[in-house]
Amino acid sequence: MFTGLVQAMGTIEQLEASEAGCRLVIDASGWDHRPSAGDSVAISGCCLTAVGDATDDGRLTFDAIPETLSKTTLGSWTEGRRVNLEHSVTAMTLMGGHVVQGHVDGVGRVAHVVTEGEWRGRIELPAELMRYATPKGSVCIDGVSLTIAEQDVQERWLEVALIPETLERTTLDRLAAGDTVNLEMDVLSKTVVHHLENYFKNNRFDSRGMFDQA
Repeated sequence: MFTGLVQAMGTIEQLEASEAGCRLVIDASGWDHRPSAGDSVAISGCCLTAVGDATDDGRLTFDAIPETLSKTTLGSWTEGRRVNLEHSVTAMTLMGGHVVQGHVDGVGRVAHVVTEGEWRGRIELPAELMRYATPKGSVCIDGVSLTIAEQDVQERWLEVALIPETLERTTLDRLAAGDTVNLEMDVLSKTVVHHLENYFKNNRFDSRGMFDQA
């Protein structure tokens, strides 16, 4: 589990096909965290497992399976790309963002970005994800915990506003129209929608306010 508060940025140093799908090596020399083999790290929102211990100079190695490559932007990554990094939370972690699982729900497309005055970006969502967006609710974009500033359910887009601190410390400062981003919708919204759709659709409240199966 993560919080969506990016701790550092790394650079993809190597990408190569493997039996598992794809192996990537990330230069995280600017990060003081050194994952051990088996540790979970969020790489621009994708929860990946470290393959071996980090090297002394901060090289991290991960495998991405075909499922990950098909459901995230990772399949289009190239060497030299910057990525957001966050290690998994502990019992002592300050929960400054929101609950992030590192399980990308889908890929969104940047419709446009406004950089003059308040920085705002509009993201177009796949139809199946829009129902999880809540006004002023949380969304994780490329591993960054953000608040939905505005949204349009019919047109299927949401907007986020970024403060200078976020622009400086994450990869989102380079977003431009046409770019794709990893999206993880709020787990609380997903849980509520799932239960309403699958367990309560044939139920109704009785006069006491209790559920009574129709």
